[in-house]
Amino acid sequence: MKNTWVISDTHFNHAAILTFNDKVGKPVRPFDNVDQMNECIMDNWAAVVKPEDTIYHLGDVMFGHNKVEWLEKNFAKLPGKKMLTLGNHDNVKFLAPFFKDIQVWFNVDNLVLTHMPLHPQTMDENKRWDHKDVTNVHGHTHTNPSPKGPYKCVSVEQTDYKPVNIEELL
Repeated sequence: MKNTWVISDTHFNHAAILTFNDKVGKPVRPFDNVDQMNECIMDNWAAVVKPEDTIYHLGDVMFGHNKVEWLEKNFAKLPGKKMLTLGNHDNVKFLAPFFKDIQVWFNVDNLVLTHMPLHPQTMDENKRWDHKDVTNVHGHTHTNPSPKGPYKCVSVEQTDYKPVNIEELL
């Protein structure tokens, strides 16, 4: 059976993210090294996403050198039809061959999938959306809470480094 998944802010190969702390001084990502972090996220992805599934990556895919080589060796092997909403650290030049579609946002049922949370006024107006009760599923905020209102953050730090089934968000 085909499923749809959402994930954000994988930051593959971003060693410096392992040195970041949240507001209370706790490490944002509790991994010993970047390889351990990469493996955890990739293993979690492969454990739930099947080849026939669709997975929306809500941006900030990776960092580091040898991007194309790493993407070919690792990311390309992850299952699922991959869709990308561009994050503030994403470079289409490197990522385009690894995604079926790349957009600024996607509309899926009554969900608007973006990298950064949309401005509350945009959410209140509901002029752009086909549905009245729209939820903005986003990344970017990592361990910080979403804005008040119809928002849901799927940064990996808030999803135990696993993709979220879209049915949980509807």
